[in-house]
Amino acid sequence: MRRIPLVFLGALLLFDATLCSAQILHKKKKVDKSTETANTAEPDKQLYDRAMDDIKRGRHEQGRLALQTLINTYPDSEYLAKAKLAIADSYFKEGGTSNTMLAVSAYKDFGVFFPFLPEAAYAQLQVAKAHYNEMPKPDRDNTQAKLAEEEFQTFLQKYPNDPLAPEAQQRLREVQEVLAEGQFRVGYYYYLKGDRRAAAGRLAPLVRRYPLYSKADEALWMLADVFEKSERKDVSATFYGTIVRNYPLSNHVADATAKLKAFKVPVPQPDPKAVAWMTAEQNAPRPKETIVHRSFGMLHASPDVHMAAHNGTPNMEPEPDTLSGTDVLTGGSKSASLAMSSSSGSNAVVEKVRPGDPAPAGGSSSGGNAEEVNSTSSDGTAKTDATATTDATSTADPATTSAPATSDPAAPATTDPPAANATSGSSVVTPDTPMDKTAAAAAPPTDATATTDKPADGTTATPTNQKESSSKKKGIKKLIPW
Repeated sequence: MRRIPLVFLGALLLFDATLCSAQILHKKKKVDKSTETANTAEPDKQLYDRAMDDIKRGRHEQGRLALQTLINTYPDSEYLAKAKLAIADSYFKEGGTSNTMLAVSAYKDFGVFFPFLPEAAYAQLQVAKAHYNEMPKPDRDNTQAKLAEEEFQTFLQKYPNDPLAPEAQQRLREVQEVLAEGQFRVGYYYYLKGDRRAAAGRLAPLVRRYPLYSKADEALWMLADVFEKSERKDVSATFYGTIVRNYPLSNHVADATAKLKAFKVPVPQPDPKAVAWMTAEQNAPRPKETIVHRSFGMLHASPDVHMAAHNGTPNMEPEPDTLSGTDVLTGGSKSASLAMSSSSGSNAVVEKVRPGDPAPAGGSSSGGNAEEVNSTSSDGTAKTDATATTDATSTADPATTSAPATSDPAAPATTDPPAANATSGSSVVTPDTPMDKTAAAAAPPTDATATTDKPADGTTATPTNQKESSSKKKGIKKLIPW
């Protein structure tokens, strides 16, 4: 009887030991506190967190749907701006042409609704980077490159002191490198072909707008050669001097200096800022372009920007709608047209130099009237900047064609002589030029114009139709003489 309690006590101790060992070996489940806080959090925050988690895991459509639900359901939520920016980021990260355009639209909407938030600068930069990512090679359509240039310029103008400004500035240099490369290739083609006017029409705007271009000195050298062959050594010397002054470390400096000496033109001194800039460019770290990189580069859709400048301020001016082409400021190094007008009422004179035009004569034969030389369009075809060609039938003053009031009724009708060389050569009278009333008589009457013959006896002149027979009638007369 005494052994029964001892056995029972031993069994009880053994059971306790087994239970303790089982508790030690079994891991205690951790309580998920996030679910507890999620149940008590605000619903807009729940939607935002769940959407961001989906976007992080690559479920962009589900994430954007949750964010759009947040925007529509809680218009006063503190997560409204974050949700709009997250939708734009989702489109941008997903990629693709259509998604990129949707991202651009979403980023611009964010900038419109929240212009004073710190994220507005980031949204503007993302718009520019979206166009940058869609930018093709230089020999393709440059629409995306021009849009990227405009957006980067807008960012630098709005947020010049933003921490993202250095990145935007470098991207802008790369975009302008691609745009300049596209113009250079076309100009180089025309240069090799021998079309001087078309080559200058591409190269002149290039050196004026993109001075940081890696081949700007080469473009200047070709321009100088074009005008030298066109017997315009005064303009050619301007471009040679620009090479020596603004690109002192170029390979063409020695040849340009020799050309200037041969032209008996003073050789300019190198600009110290240009020397510092070119030295920094030569020391800038760049990826090495190997044979493998060149061979596989043609397979890439994106342009190669490893030669873009890393120093210097890029061009911040928007591209004009119409470029003057080969308009050259003969007194300076920039390509532009010089318009000189005095306050005394004298007529304005615009001189536009084109390759192939002869050197200007000593004086003007138009009697002080304004003249403007035709410019050349970007595709190499000549165009008239100010077309004011006069027609005798449309601009003639009746007072000038009628007979003067004289005492002698037999006096014939006379008109003053037209202005000398009003439309001779490549010059045309500008519209703002006060034309003489008799300048209209310079052009011969057209076929359909009725001319007035006044007889010497003073009788009334009768209009006679001077219309020539058509070419069809001439052909018939050749076949059938009668």
